[in-house]
Amino acid sequence: MLGITDFWTYVLGVVAIILLPGPNSIFVLSVGAQRGIRAGYQAAFGVFVGDAVLMILSATGVASLLHAYPPLFLVLKWAGAAYLAWVGLNIIRSSWRTWRQRSEIASATTGETPPGMQRPFRRAAVISLLNPKAILFFVSFFIQFVEPGYPHPALSFLVLGAVVQFFSALYLSALIFGGRYLAGQFRQRRKLTAGATTAVGALFVGFGVKLATASLS
Repeated sequence: MLGITDFWTYVLGVVAIILLPGPNSIFVLSVGAQRGIRAGYQAAFGVFVGDAVLMILSATGVASLLHAYPPLFLVLKWAGAAYLAWVGLNIIRSSWRTWRQRSEIASATTGETPPGMQRPFRRAAVISLLNPKAILFFVSFFIQFVEPGYPHPALSFLVLGAVVQFFSALYLSALIFGGRYLAGQFRQRRKLTAGATTAVGALFVGFGVKLATASLS
């Protein structure tokens, strides 16, 4: 079908991969909890755009370029790691500033927007794009399901990419609405909210460290 082999196996693999926690999904969940559904979807659209660009780059052979020029991979890797760590540290700093406040504002979900949660569309897109491992992942995963010799491989990649975006939209929507529920639970619980927000920031720092130690293999 359209140059795709084992389509339903591919669908199952996509669902399993999307359900794995990563910086994109954690960011969307956090924005949904901190700033509401509209901002959550702004972050989600940033993820869609970033992933779409990565999939196009993968289909056009940029992954091979990263393999051929390791210094380019290193530059992208360290830039991405630094950005993730910077976002995480900003979230942690904002969380502890909220905890130290003695005003009646009881949670970070109703207070000032943390620096790491501002401009959600742009931040989500940058988080997606500054991940060279994702380019390599997309091409290594997609290529397994493209029929060799099919005359229109671009069409195959388009369909495979659309499947990823569809299930990603479902998953991120669930995270956004789940984030609003969590925000309601955290309301008026400043200590619990500060701890949860700090944990999110620490996750981003951890993602940055993981990317910094990644290799091409």
